[in-house]
Amino acid sequence: MLDILAQFGVLFLIGGYPQGPMGGLAGTVILSALSLALAFPLAVGLGIMRTSVQRRWRWPATAWVFTLRGTPLLMIIFWAYFAVPLLVGKQVSPFTTAVCAIVIYESAFLAEVVRAGLQAVTRGQMEAARSTGLTYLQAMRHVLVPQALTSMLPSLVNQFVSVIKATSLAYVIGVPEVTLAAQQVNSMVLTRPMQVFLILAALYFLLCFTLSRLADALERHLTRRRAP
Repeated sequence: MLDILAQFGVLFLIGGYPQGPMGGLAGTVILSALSLALAFPLAVGLGIMRTSVQRRWRWPATAWVFTLRGTPLLMIIFWAYFAVPLLVGKQVSPFTTAVCAIVIYESAFLAEVVRAGLQAVTRGQMEAARSTGLTYLQAMRHVLVPQALTSMLPSLVNQFVSVIKATSLAYVIGVPEVTLAAQQVNSMVLTRPMQVFLILAALYFLLCFTLSRLADALERHLTRRRAP
């Protein structure tokens, strides 16, 4: 495996960059981070709707969450691949298509993280905020959401790990990420697929393990801060 890493290590890490688009492990991280960043505002809105006492807000958000959580990401990627160009009226890059699909998919999972974070904030916080004259949305924006974010951080990091693993499906539409890089290396090496995909597994493990340890450290830090 060391000779494969020596020959194709750059391809695994950054793809064809700078002669081509950024890819490899760097492409995976960029795709994951961008998708999570874009999905989070949508998830906050869905999470707030999920905690609303009004059915007209709660039911559509609930339908969105349960429908998307029960739909395979690969299917959403294929839908986005064919639907996004029709919606915008022009051809869209595979990277943009993958971002759209992952944002839609991950918003459902992140919405549940937001909902749990909001419900972890004591009920008296909302009552105190409303008593000062704030509307429901203002109380959410200025009082509850900032407090809930603290408890959400470990879950958000864990969700980032899930997004990284989910991006491996984007190779089916030609997105330059680390799984596609492994496929390219495998097509060049031909006779050593076991070694190539062991390297791929090791790269995913190292990245996800590091982020998981970060989530654990964050959770321990937040627990110590909450301790009396």
